[in-house]
Amino acid sequence: MRLRAAARITGYVGFSRPRPYDQTPARLQSEKMAKVGIMLEGQEGLNWERWRRICLDTDALGFDSLRRSDHLVSLMGAPERDCIETWASLALAAEWTKRIQFGPMVSPMTFRHPAILAKMAASVDILSGGRVILGVGAGWNENEHMMFGVPFFTEKERFDRLEQGIHAMRETWNRSNPKPVHNPMPLLMGGKGKKRTLPIVAREASEWNVSRLDLELYKDGRQVLEASCREIGRDPGSIRHSIMAGFLIGRDRTELRERAAQVSSIVRDLNGMTPDDVIENRKQAWFVGTPEEIAERMRGIATLGVDLFMLQHWLLDDADALKLLAEQVLPAVA
Repeated sequence: MRLRAAARITGYVGFSRPRPYDQTPARLQSEKMAKVGIMLEGQEGLNWERWRRICLDTDALGFDSLRRSDHLVSLMGAPERDCIETWASLALAAEWTKRIQFGPMVSPMTFRHPAILAKMAASVDILSGGRVILGVGAGWNENEHMMFGVPFFTEKERFDRLEQGIHAMRETWNRSNPKPVHNPMPLLMGGKGKKRTLPIVAREASEWNVSRLDLELYKDGRQVLEASCREIGRDPGSIRHSIMAGFLIGRDRTELRERAAQVSSIVRDLNGMTPDDVIENRKQAWFVGTPEEIAERMRGIATLGVDLFMLQHWLLDDADALKLLAEQVLPAVA
């Protein structure tokens, strides 16, 4: 059967409904421990040299997962910043790493036809030996769609296309070869919407991500997600929970202020702030402090059911920050 491109709203036709979700088991919630991964905002200056070094470092240092955003241009109003293409970079990550899980966080369904995305993801997964987690989303940044002529639909249309696209990807894996190592591939999905997003996560995802360090938002979303799982007969514990947040780490106050000064030039909301202002501004929204302080906060949050902390690594040339995390935070958390 030929896979026909969808009309604007009608979705992706010709596919039967797949089984409702990937059943890759998650860590038992009762273990009260968590893992740490690294997340890159690839549109904010990621080039090939930086990507290769970060792939090698995160793999060697013992981080659980490496992920990068899938955007076309800086979201900080700095279009001069490098932004290497996501799936081309993930193919090289498969070669440059040996054990770490990796993937997009997340690929908007608006950017690629789902059959094409499915073939790309399966190819990279095979190359890596089955280490890809496929993050997918509805798409949200209207500006980059308009800037590059990518159709941007209504919210309802985008979520329709997301659901239909997931089904289309799974049918593509079933009907074509080679197949991904784990078929269907595990899906990562984010979001907090109670009426539509979280029920989709319950049906389709292996991992649910909350994209900011807001514990009330997490606890509220977790209740809805668990209820949605029970409604369809799914074990809520089969879905891994992750939180994404920035971090500022330092062995002492001087080192912390040095990194705060650097990050203020990258993150638009922090432009013009003094290092002390940055630390004060981010101390709740990010993980900020010495390794011991960061680990202590992570351990407390892990007791709520969080399995994985994805730390946004804004300072792409700061290998020492990654080493400090690996040597002093990872052992204290996991």
